Amino acid sequence: MSKPGPISAKPLSVLLSDVFSDAYAKQGFAARELVTRWAEIAGPEVAAHSEPLKIQWPRPVEGQASEPATLVLRVEGPMALEIQHASDVILQRVNRFFGWSAVGRLALRQAPLSRRDKPKTSQAPDAAEVAELEKTLTSVEDAELRTALARLGASIKRN
Repeated sequence: MSKPGPISAKPLSVLLSDVFSDAYAKQGFAARELVTRWAEIAGPEVAAHSEPLKIQWPRPVEGQASEPATLVLRVEGPMALEIQHASDVILQRVNRFFGWSAVGRLALRQAPLSRRDKPKTSQAPDAAEVAELEKTLTSVEDAELRTALARLGASIKRN
C-alpha cells in the first residue's frame, strides 16, 4: 500500500481570490487593493470615517477620449463636509495609487460604515476579587498557577 502525499494547506486568500475579484469587479473595482489598502491611500484620518463603495466608469463614446471615473465613498454623516473639502487631495492620492488619472470626481453617500469596530481591550480584573478567588484554590500547590487561575476566574466572573 502506498503512502498518501503530504497535505499542503493553501491560504484562504488564495482559495477565495477569484470570488473576491468577481465581487469587486461588479462594483467597478479593477483590483481589490483600493478597498483593502484604503487607509494607506486616503490617509488614516479620511479612512477612519469613509470607505470606498464602488467606481462608476462612464460609458465610452466612440471617437471621444474616455472620461475619468467617479469614486463613490460611504462617509459617516458629520465627516461628509470635511471629506468633501479634502476631495482634491483624495483624488490626487487615488490617482497616484492607480498611476494615471483614473478617477475624476468623488460622490459621497452618507451612511454608517460597514466595517466592524475594533475589539475593546480587556481590563485587568479587580485585585480584591483575584485575592478572594485565590483563597479558594488551596488545592493548587504552584503559586504562579494559583494566581493565574484566580485571574482567569475573576475575568470570567466579570464578563
